[in-house]
Amino acid sequence: MIASDSDTPGLREPSGAAPSLDAASRERLGRYLQALYEPVLDEGLDPRLAELMRQLDRDRAGQDDGPDH
Repeated sequence: MIASDSDTPGLREPSGAAPSLDAASRERLGRYLQALYEPVLDEGLDPRLAELMRQLDRDRAGQDDGPDH
């Protein structure tokens, strides 16, 4: 069953426009996503991935110092 505007609190769809959320719904969604992803952000980065990111940073820094710049 497809929900209509009246079935979904906080969902507004002006005529001819894409659906949008009201401020309270956006705030609630933001808090939910933050709680959902907070444990992931607190995890340590895999050492192999960390080294690859450092290498990428070094490579980018080297390109900025190249003869074309």
